[in-house]
Amino acid sequence: MEDKLIPPEPPSPAIVAAAMYARDVAAQSMGIKITDIEAGRAVASMPVRADMIQGHNTCHGGMIFSLADTAFAYACNSQNQATVAAGCNIEFLKPAFLDDLLTADAKQVTLSGRSGIYDVQISNQHGEIVAVFRGKSAAIKGQVIPQE
Repeated sequence: MEDKLIPPEPPSPAIVAAAMYARDVAAQSMGIKITDIEAGRAVASMPVRADMIQGHNTCHGGMIFSLADTAFAYACNSQNQATVAAGCNIEFLKPAFLDDLLTADAKQVTLSGRSGIYDVQISNQHGEIVAVFRGKSAAIKGQVIPQE
């Protein structure tokens, strides 16, 4: 009788996200938390702190972009395929202020070959849309959690 090798089950999106977050010093330093994760989707939240406020007394757009980019990264890596951003854009629609709680909801729109498109909606604690972000992903060699 010939033994057949059975490939290991891929890790769940939650396990992949936990492994990424353990190494994600940038997200941790900004107070970003991953609050929901599933295949092709991630939700991240970030409180707007005093050190994120710019000269117009609103949250710096780069901070909002970083939150959106983080949710995008977790969504496109959620299935354990190492994936990076190939491009993205953001539209700022409403300012965010000190003590706001921002939430970025990233969803896979399409995945074809090595390329994917993801839309991210960033809203405040009142459900008001602060910004919208679209990211293009590119799969690279390897996995977030290496599989044998």
